Amino acid sequence: MKILVPVKRVVDYNVKVRVKADGTGVDIANVKMSMNPFDEIAVEEAVRLKEAGIATEVVAVSCGVAAFQETIRAAMAIGADRGILVETDVELQPLAVAKLLKALCDKEQPTVVICGKQAIDDDSNQTGQMLAALMGWPQATFASKMALGDAGGQMRATVTREIDGGLETLEIKLPAVVTTDLRLNEPRYATLPNIMKAKKKPLETVKPADLGVDVAPRLATLKVAEPPKRSAGVRVADVAQLVDKLKNEAKVI
Repeated sequence: MKILVPVKRVVDYNVKVRVKADGTGVDIANVKMSMNPFDEIAVEEAVRLKEAGIATEVVAVSCGVAAFQETIRAAMAIGADRGILVETDVELQPLAVAKLLKALCDKEQPTVVICGKQAIDDDSNQTGQMLAALMGWPQATFASKMALGDAGGQMRATVTREIDGGLETLEIKLPAVVTTDLRLNEPRYATLPNIMKAKKKPLETVKPADLGVDVAPRLATLKVAEPPKRSAGVRVADVAQLVDKLKNEAKVI
């Protein structure tokens, strides 16, 4: 069984981003970058399945500029066997990434694609669902628990997913797409020996044109702005004054 894991290079979650003065985006110059945290969870889950003897190969995939090789190497340091970089300078949007992943799925023929439910930079939460639709595969999103097994000669995944009302358990046929939530696992730290081994693992580079995919942007960002600063709170003398302010000033009751 082959598992394909898409990974994205994003601004590290500990960094507070700043909006550019012209409002065209956020400033990422000299900013620490790292693997999207949800993608780290996806890589960890795939590696655990391999260690359990269920999967035979884990392939890490990323789409972007040449620097994205660092993210693929990080995935290989966790335990992925090899990597593929779809190199392009175009600003990729979810549909373009989904089309690139579809082309790679057609080529690699994975049994399951495990990806993060969303990236922390754009928070789109679209790529996994779009990939499943393009492939015509079942999907299970926001997975907090998953297990793969054979049921009546058909490989299936049992996925517990987080929903507004609690938890929902799905059983889906493979091949399929699963997107990971925070509580699925705790990603391991890459050890120095594994980091050194990752440098020797195969990493293939292809272009979107090689895959026959048009990645031209379909959406335009009009403006990026910081959220308004929160106004200072006020102290009230008693409950009656609080109710009065909520009713007449905040107008929430």
